[in-house]
Amino acid sequence: MTRHGKNQNASSVYSYTERQKDAKQSGYGTLHERLGADSMKPYDCCSLTLQPCREPLISPDGYIFDKEAILTYIVQQKKEFKRKMKLWEEQCKREAEKEEQQAKVKEEELKKKFVAFETASPTVAHELPTTSKLAGTKRKHGGINEEEIGAKRRETSEDISNMTGAKAREWKSFWVPELSTTVSNKLEKPSEKILCPISGKALKFKDLLPVKFTPIDDDPVKNAVRKDRYMCPVTRSVLTNSSRCAYLKTSQFIVSMACVEKIIKKEMIDPLNGQAMKEEDIIELKRGGTGFAATNQVEAKLVRPQMELT
Repeated sequence: MTRHGKNQNASSVYSYTERQKDAKQSGYGTLHERLGADSMKPYDCCSLTLQPCREPLISPDGYIFDKEAILTYIVQQKKEFKRKMKLWEEQCKREAEKEEQQAKVKEEELKKKFVAFETASPTVAHELPTTSKLAGTKRKHGGINEEEIGAKRRETSEDISNMTGAKAREWKSFWVPELSTTVSNKLEKPSEKILCPISGKALKFKDLLPVKFTPIDDDPVKNAVRKDRYMCPVTRSVLTNSSRCAYLKTSQFIVSMACVEKIIKKEMIDPLNGQAMKEEDIIELKRGGTGFAATNQVEAKLVRPQMELT
């Protein structure tokens, strides 16, 4: 008999590989997949376009953006804010008109009640027949009987059931969110702040700083096709996704974190232009992925419905 790995139907053992294969084809169960290095963004590429930057800018949180891409994003966010603000103002205007109309209706009702009360004389009010007298009179003269009066009252009274009367045609459902009465379509006032597309924090264009990379090859054409294109201008070490990098505000260059810890932090002087530095002048660059679990989260998870056997 051949091995179980060659002939999977030769044994009653349900292996892990078979279970994973069946789970992927069936559409049930959570899937786990390991990401390779090709799935990670290079450290020098734009966080929006995932392409090498022509005019790189860095955010205060250490994310690299291309100038054209981030400007396009900011303009789109401002247009979206104007559109949402217009809808919110129209909603506020409709609510104000509705409240004003309700106030007018209440005022008219109070006026009618006041006029009716003033015009009615006391003698007429005492002579008005009661419900029992009317019912007895109609029953005596062969009019509407007591059962008809009770049915009429039940029709005019408000029914709390949503399965009878006019409520049965409203198509309300407890299970469908779109038809539920608890769902509110009321818009909230939009925020004018532009948020960073990666970190979600408030972002202003004036906070973005220009970035200078030190190419390894002087020829820009040859340097563009290289896998590792840039190096630290101080230590001359190659910068990759696996190496920590930092941005210097004083000289606008990207250097290795080893240069910051061993050279710059000793005297807090920029070695590229000789200017004095502070702690806030150093921004650690957000790296991409390397494909190794020691550096990044390399496992992706897709949660799907779980089929349980009873």
